[in-house]
Amino acid sequence: MNSFTFYTPTKVIFGRDAEMNAAKEIREFGGSRVMIVYGGGSIVKSGLLERITRQLDNEGIPYITYGGVKPNPVLSHVREGIKKALENGVDFILAVGGGSVIDESKAIAHGTANPGVDVWSFWTREVPLEKTIPVGVVLTLSASGSEMSDSAVITNDEIRSKRGLSTDLNRPKFALMNPELTYTLPKYQIMCGIVDIMMHTMERYFTNDLGNEITDEIAESLLRVMIKNGPVALENPRDYHAMSEMMWCGSLSHNGLTGLGGNKDFATHQLGHELSAMFDVAHGASLSTMWGSWAEYCFSQNPERFAQFGRKVWGITGENTEKAGRAAIEKTVSFFASIGAPTCFSELGIGVQPESVINELADRCVFYGKRTIGNFRVLGRDDVYRIYRMANR
Repeated sequence: MNSFTFYTPTKVIFGRDAEMNAAKEIREFGGSRVMIVYGGGSIVKSGLLERITRQLDNEGIPYITYGGVKPNPVLSHVREGIKKALENGVDFILAVGGGSVIDESKAIAHGTANPGVDVWSFWTREVPLEKTIPVGVVLTLSASGSEMSDSAVITNDEIRSKRGLSTDLNRPKFALMNPELTYTLPKYQIMCGIVDIMMHTMERYFTNDLGNEITDEIAESLLRVMIKNGPVALENPRDYHAMSEMMWCGSLSHNGLTGLGGNKDFATHQLGHELSAMFDVAHGASLSTMWGSWAEYCFSQNPERFAQFGRKVWGITGENTEKAGRAAIEKTVSFFASIGAPTCFSELGIGVQPESVINELADRCVFYGKRTIGNFRVLGRDDVYRIYRMANR
């Protein structure tokens, strides 16, 4: 094993009726005036919001609600939430939803703790984030792993820029995880969740920091579990076993465990973020759209790594390194296609794009020459351009 630091402070309560611990956990972590953040009306229709507010009423904990979080959470809605939180003296944010709701809740928490500072400046790194207020989670969608991660992604809807921020201040205090709360999800969201969970693992697995045997084994086993249970969850979203395995895989995929001892890559995420920002497509769908092109472009960096991926995850046997590695890419892309995930621009629903758009995507992805992306293979502007061209079909 290489050296690493592992910090995962989130308390997890997992299983049926986990959400009934909300008021108790808020009290434990010092919450006295709560903002409940959520997305659409599904938690209202299902009765989940009422179950949570009843707990708070019984415990005498004042609260306000704030709905309307978009699938790609936007800065304008974050700013409105911060204003509302400050006006009501909120000292605890309870996110009830999936990754978008959790990420926006983190942003509202940061803004509430730092009145007078434009919250976007934390995402652009112009101002260092040094304090926040606590966030708790009732998870309703297995996908982003934001319930245990140190990251949050927000889109500035004024300039169509999607940025991520990683800091331990992003880590929720607790996550209440009841797989039954995912039973009514649309199949498209389940598909995107499968992709997101796998990609959070693969973005760490494809690294040049090798020799981390147990980390590799954890990542490989998580991917095998997702490949087995993901299609079952799609076929029957009320299969408790499949949905519970998927939910826990989602958390483990993004809490750092599957990448210990190595530098994560996350180039595919950066490529996908620009598609989401420009075309407002689902995050998971943007990842499956870009991964195959990224993999083909970066294959020569370390064919053996792709071959190990093929042998350990996909069970490929009897092939030399080159063939096993390329077969692994084909297997992965085929799996994405089999669950209804897009693997190119046309399948994503944005159509083949003109050269001007490909150039704009590439420029935006590297912040107009101010950064490179990736660690497995460091990618500059020309590399990014070529990868977008490969996916543009």
